[in-house]
Amino acid sequence: MFYYVLKYVLLGPLLRLVFRPRIEGLGHVPSSGAAIVAGNHLSFSDHFLMPAVLKRRITFLAKAEYFTGPGLKGRLTAFFFRSAGQIPVDRSGKEAGRAAIREGLGVLDKGELLGIYPEGTRSHDGRLYKGKVGVAVMALRAGVPVIPCAMIGTFEAQPPGKVIPNVHPVVIRFGAPLDFSRYAGMENEKAVLRAVTDEIMYAILSLSGQEYVDTYAAVAKAEAEAAAAATKERRFPRLR
Repeated sequence: MFYYVLKYVLLGPLLRLVFRPRIEGLGHVPSSGAAIVAGNHLSFSDHFLMPAVLKRRITFLAKAEYFTGPGLKGRLTAFFFRSAGQIPVDRSGKEAGRAAIREGLGVLDKGELLGIYPEGTRSHDGRLYKGKVGVAVMALRAGVPVIPCAMIGTFEAQPPGKVIPNVHPVVIRFGAPLDFSRYAGMENEKAVLRAVTDEIMYAILSLSGQEYVDTYAAVAKAEAEAAAAATKERRFPRLR
């Protein structure tokens, strides 16, 4: 119930007022039945803007850190995500990945919409990164369509680290459903999973117009942070 209070009373109207999002291709999202909505991930606000514009409820697989943060802010964040029906996902290791897939399939088995960010984490620089194959596993096992979605402008509205969003135009663009029934029964084939994931990422890329990087976002972010730290060390060497 709290999900609909947020959507229609508390948060949804505020988001529409502040961001004034332009919605394109909403008719591609089925009015009933299970489906996966796979999108790019540029901003913390993505979690709220997409559900605010969809006519149906959507459940996201959200990183576990949103549910375990310290202090008052952490408790409020955890309360918000739990109340909104979002599912915590541990992103460390293969077993964690399998658990996330089980949770996602549970949502799809109930005939609901599942939201997922195939990149696995937010883009730190606004570019689109290589997708992880979990989205392909769920699509093939559940036999459901994948609706690509592009969030445009949310990186500028609320880049990583910014708490109060900027006023910036936002476009939420949905693409035609992708049908992978031709791969039924092949969800254990690595080459098939990679091909399906790449097709999904290409569809997102076509909608968003981002620059694509054939590297996982987490790896690129770690490399960027390491390079920044090395540069800082060279400029301000520690006194020995």
